[in-house]
Amino acid sequence: MEFIENIIARAKQSKKTIVLPESDDIRTIQAAAEILKQGIANLILVGDGGKIKNLAGNLDLSQAQIVNPVTSPKRQDYVNEFFELRKSKGITMEQAEQIMQDNVFWAVMMVKKGEADGMVSGAAHSTADTVRPALQVIKTAPGVKTASSFFIMTVPDCSYGQNGTFVFADCGLNRNPTSDELSEIAIASAKSFKDLVQAEPKVAMLSFSTYGSGSDPLVDKVVEATKLAKQKAPELVLDGELQADAALVPNIGQSKAKGSNVAGQANVLVFPDLNSGNIAYKLTERLAKATAFGPILQGIARPVNDLSRGCSAQDIVGVVAITAVQAQS
Repeated sequence: MEFIENIIARAKQSKKTIVLPESDDIRTIQAAAEILKQGIANLILVGDGGKIKNLAGNLDLSQAQIVNPVTSPKRQDYVNEFFELRKSKGITMEQAEQIMQDNVFWAVMMVKKGEADGMVSGAAHSTADTVRPALQVIKTAPGVKTASSFFIMTVPDCSYGQNGTFVFADCGLNRNPTSDELSEIAIASAKSFKDLVQAEPKVAMLSFSTYGSGSDPLVDKVVEATKLAKQKAPELVLDGELQADAALVPNIGQSKAKGSNVAGQANVLVFPDLNSGNIAYKLTERLAKATAFGPILQGIARPVNDLSRGCSAQDIVGVVAITAVQAQS
């Protein structure tokens, strides 16, 4: 069974409620109709009911709950709670009232209050406009210092990774993580891989150098991150610094990093910065005809996930299914 088929099957086993704030985007509406038809999740659409129904046309959204932040009887309750959450940051009641008219802020408040199990946004919003409300309202999970993101990449006809399935991190959130932050991203990404792919993570800390073949402060950062990650999570199968070919290709891994328990077997690729991660996932998606699910967020206390603004309706279906599975655990 392919990765996303397995995820959808798991989502159906214990249906969760996912809130979608981008109800004015036709891709969201098309995805919602498909999700409801397949029984993947219960859905809440945030927005004006009349406009949503007009946009949907003949698409069946009868099983979706529609909530309008402007007219909801819970509006003042949401405003008051947001004010209490953010008053120490200087937010006034008037500003709280204005912010709670924003669909994304409303949606994350629904997750915060347990009225939804997770949220998916980003088809029409930047990553920052999806992540900022989540961090302000839901905040990071206990013990987590660094929220981060990853993509699940499924590459057709690929013998590398977990039958062509990989986690790429961080490709959407942290621009230039420190060694400590990079170690946290690696540990979180390993857990995400295990939870979603249900296989043992083998984590490669990527660089342009393998085992000291290059010398530069950029390499030093990855070397230190590898050391920290091994100290924090000694049970993980994790190694670095490794070049991408040494991480993926068995004979090259054996040649460049003899004795490594990851080289040539990696299925979790941790990039040293956002430049390299973002470029790599987009190249893999376009040149290798891979499917990219994400950016999926990790380290936030409840499941909140981002989308690429270039996503299709089918991509949204996949990310909602992933969010539902995250909510199960």
